[in-house]
Amino acid sequence: MDLNYTAEDLAFRDTVRAFLAANLPSDLQQKVRQHLRLQKDDYVRWHRIAAKQGWAAPAWPVEFGGAGWNATQRHIWEEECARAGTPPILPFGINMVAPVIMAFGNAEQKAYYLPRILSCEDWWCQGYSEPGSGSDLASLKTTAERAGDHYIVNGQKTWTTLGQHADMIFCLVRTDANVRKQEGISFLLIDMKTPGITVRPIIMLDEDHEVNEVFFDNVKVPVANLIGKENKGWTYAKYLLGHERTGIAAVGRSKRELLFLKKVATEHLKHGKPLLQDPLFAAKVANLEIELMALETTVLRVISQEAHAPGPEASMLKVRGSEIQQLLTELMVEALGPDALPFDTDYLEGKAEHCLTGDDAAAPLAGYYFNFRKTSIYGGSNEIQKNIITQMILGL
Repeated sequence: MDLNYTAEDLAFRDTVRAFLAANLPSDLQQKVRQHLRLQKDDYVRWHRIAAKQGWAAPAWPVEFGGAGWNATQRHIWEEECARAGTPPILPFGINMVAPVIMAFGNAEQKAYYLPRILSCEDWWCQGYSEPGSGSDLASLKTTAERAGDHYIVNGQKTWTTLGQHADMIFCLVRTDANVRKQEGISFLLIDMKTPGITVRPIIMLDEDHEVNEVFFDNVKVPVANLIGKENKGWTYAKYLLGHERTGIAAVGRSKRELLFLKKVATEHLKHGKPLLQDPLFAAKVANLEIELMALETTVLRVISQEAHAPGPEASMLKVRGSEIQQLLTELMVEALGPDALPFDTDYLEGKAEHCLTGDDAAAPLAGYYFNFRKTSIYGGSNEIQKNIITQMILGL
């Protein structure tokens, strides 16, 4: 197994770097690198810049308008975007529902939805988790009862990321309550403007509106919006989660944040010397960097097996990637100590040029730390991922 880049890979990386240098708006780059809050227009603007180049959907086949890149090229693209500081291309449309539509949707669904996802004409959100149905997703209670050429949907979804902006939501719904729970689930595409849908904000500890509750009260959804076969949605849900977890390691972003951590630890002093020269703190940073290098090697091993569909190894990436992301934020706060505590919403939202305390780098870090407590929970909690690893990799 050769994990080194070929000459062609290095040439491709140079092409990507040149594109990013020429096309990434400086204001978006600054927001990302300074950990400021991104607005809907920020996400859409970068998505459309990448789409104009034909690079918004790296994993899509060319026949659907994608870049058709191999796994190594996709990894290089993601790493270079993270290094440059681009806003993320949100995964809900491009990386999550689109692969399901391609694999299990009919010709009409592919022709209608995929171009709108590619152009960011439709903003998608995910309707999976419910109160009481998070890691045990198959216990979901949102129902869809067939009534002629429509389903009538009732229930509630929660932790719906950026659902306040969404045009569409892909939902797991229960269409048969009289069979084993995994066998009575269907996969529906629902227009968020349909009467009977209510979006209620969940305001987080850092006062940001990132997630939501979504309520369905006798919502009429055309049967034409059913993906695949009724009661086969669990198969499609697992297919989607494999794609979600493969990219969840976020190695590129963690490498960028490691550089930020080192910069902060160089600029802040302890006993008159840069904190990065303190043996105990330097050892923590070095250990983190070693763990990140090991994770990157594991990612390269996984993508070298491109012919195989995402499998249980995606759970390994999810567990270790989330732990490293959390440790990075912990060390950032440790490096700044009390200076990381002040909280300035106006600065975080771009309403003020500088934060009130005068340390712009420190201003977002407390909120950033608390926000990243979620990484070991979303996408399937790490405890569940360890069960998958135990059963499917170790055979225990």
